[in-house]
Amino acid sequence: MAQLSCKDVALGYEGKAVTEHLSFEVNKGDYLCIVGENGAGKSTLIKALLGLKSPMSGTIETGEGLKPTEIGYLPQQTQVQKDFPASVREIVLSGLLNKCGFNPFYSKKLKEFAALQMERMNISELSDRCYRELSGGQQQRVLLARALCATGKMLLLDEPVAGLDPKVTKEMYELIYRLNREDGITVIMVSHDIAAAVKYASHILHISHTPLFFGTKEDYIASDIGKTFADTKDGGAE
Repeated sequence: MAQLSCKDVALGYEGKAVTEHLSFEVNKGDYLCIVGENGAGKSTLIKALLGLKSPMSGTIETGEGLKPTEIGYLPQQTQVQKDFPASVREIVLSGLLNKCGFNPFYSKKLKEFAALQMERMNISELSDRCYRELSGGQQQRVLLARALCATGKMLLLDEPVAGLDPKVTKEMYELIYRLNREDGITVIMVSHDIAAAVKYASHILHISHTPLFFGTKEDYIASDIGKTFADTKDGGAE
């Protein structure tokens, strides 16, 4: 059974569909990039996968022992979130809230786990720094460490390199790729960067009002839609 499955899903607001007839599966260890023009429903789909929004029709199911609470999420940041007055350690620890149960305090084991995630993201030396004082790339590493505290199974990333300079963008893409290839974490990433999607992803979902393509990146590159977009878009995958 797939780790996540969408069957004939329609998504929208106030009874009006933004995108419909979405059918795709994500297996353990896949790296799926969701691409499409603005307004195509990419971020809405992420909310539905997280259980934050119900489909207008169709079904979204998890399998392979994956629970909705075991999906780590890195959202698009607002300016308010970028100015959040908390320490790096506090933000990373907040990813463990679902593991605390009824205990209002973090156990020593959970604190050690959070420290490990900060080490993986190379931000241990920033643990006492205020989050809003960090650079954009450092903030994204903090949020990725927070997401890793929530799960070792699946990450949902909504435009994780938005607003970052080319050097930091490449570093972030490589970091996410290593988490997928070396740690076996399933990645679902919304991106406008089709060049990066083609470089790093194992599968592509290209959506508009209806799905334009779903399959492996090799098949995407060979498809008419892939030839149209992958050959004309230039992104951070160099």
